[in-house]
Amino acid sequence: MSSDSLAIFARGIEKRFGHVAALRGIDLELPFGRSLGILGPNGAGKSTLVRILAGLSRPTAGQLRIAGEEKDRRRVRGRVGLLSHATLLYPALSARENLRFTARLYGVEDAQSRIDTLLEELALTAAADRRVDTLSRGMAQRVAIARALLHQPPLLLLDEPFTGLDVRSAEELEVRIRAVRDAGRSVVLVSHDIERICACADRVLVISQGRVVHTSENAALDPAQLRAVYDRAAEASA
Repeated sequence: MSSDSLAIFARGIEKRFGHVAALRGIDLELPFGRSLGILGPNGAGKSTLVRILAGLSRPTAGQLRIAGEEKDRRRVRGRVGLLSHATLLYPALSARENLRFTARLYGVEDAQSRIDTLLEELALTAAADRRVDTLSRGMAQRVAIARALLHQPPLLLLDEPFTGLDVRSAEELEVRIRAVRDAGRSVVLVSHDIERICACADRVLVISQGRVVHTSENAALDPAQLRAVYDRAAEASA
């Protein structure tokens, strides 16, 4: 498959911080219209990989193309919707103001209608004009999800997206992730929640100490098996 037809094409991705190797030769291909789950213990390199895929960090070595873009990190960021482990919202702005800022940044057409729709779908309309620093953790997480979805990017990167969400909101996010995939866009989902990974992903990677140590395709996604692999990876990295 041509790298131009992939949401993600990565070969030999490495990332070093001085003498510390966070990623050690990650190979990854993700076609459009597919979802990928990434599991791994703390310190495995998951968030480092997400930052590289989002164009926020440069790999030390390797080849990377995101939605056809290879070198222009600004254009890469325009093709990605990112929900990082922290919300990274502007706390002194309201939920609506955060979304308006993002809409201007990405040149979203009919931005007000798009913002209103997302606020309603994510049950945020009543809190839309409250400062983010007055919102609960779960509400702020829903604002951050809305921001990631706002410009309808071809690639959605979600790092621990279920953090702070109640059961209903988490279930609704599962449905939304599958809808994004079914619309022909791609999703990368990082989570410690193995059951939700299995519910959302077509393929799962387990990363340990900066390397891929296990791959499962959709037909073989077994939470118990993945839990055993995850536990072995955690023991190895302890």
